[in-house]
Amino acid sequence: MVVKREAPFLLCSFLLIVISVVPLVNGWGRNGHFIICRIAQARLNQKAASAVKDLLPDYADNNLASLCSWADEIKSRLRWSSPLHYVDTPDFQCSYAYDRDCKNAAGEKGVCVAGAIRNYTAQLRSYSASSFEAQYNLTEALLFLSHFVGDIHQPLHVGFTTDKGGNTIDVNWYTWKTVLHHVWDDNIIDTAIERFYQSDVESLVNAIARNITEGWTSQINTWERCNYNTTSCPDGYASESITAACNWAYKGVDEGSTLDDDYFLSRLPPIYLRLAEAGVRLAATLNRALG
Repeated sequence: MVVKREAPFLLCSFLLIVISVVPLVNGWGRNGHFIICRIAQARLNQKAASAVKDLLPDYADNNLASLCSWADEIKSRLRWSSPLHYVDTPDFQCSYAYDRDCKNAAGEKGVCVAGAIRNYTAQLRSYSASSFEAQYNLTEALLFLSHFVGDIHQPLHVGFTTDKGGNTIDVNWYTWKTVLHHVWDDNIIDTAIERFYQSDVESLVNAIARNITEGWTSQINTWERCNYNTTSCPDGYASESITAACNWAYKGVDEGSTLDDDYFLSRLPPIYLRLAEAGVRLAATLNRALG
């Protein structure tokens, strides 16, 4: 007999309430996280897929993507989780180091998105389909891990300290006022879905999945691999993100810049790549932890 792991605050019931009343904010944006989790779930091995089905609430209908933004939606209630969505790096150094950067405002080590990925991966390794007792809330761990693997691949979630990952840089996205961080969370992806995929996010999921199997095949093993045979390896993902932030997100942008077709079309390929890498790596991490 398999039973769901109950949260200390009745997670499954609480999720229903939260999803119905809390607006969708932050992260890659709902579409970005949906794409990543949809790609990942399709790449799970049999044991990991069975574990994910077991851990997801029944109302999710075995659809991890439908809850992939839960960690954003719950931040206002679980305030301790807010620093786990990002890691700040020194301004203009374009580098990341776990010991230097992964800490909260109080200086507590390990409180950042990389530390969270390590923590929730370790929790999921304790999963056993036949166990009635678990030290951790593994449904919560699955949802947090799935979201944070997405976050760490968004370049401005590993952005500069002073501008808070582009959150204080005011720009215009075509004619709309916004901030640079939001451009990377939402605007580029949403504009691509509307302009190129008839406002159908599943069409973009299929296009990226097809490119993974046809265009990026030779790179998949490298994306999936973790050094030293570890279950998760978020530090490498963070290093990639700050490099992408410097090369693509921040480059050519000043306070008040208008970002239009030149910026949109040149930044779309690296965003597609980061979404693909995140999906492949989330699947690989869950396969190692659960499979």
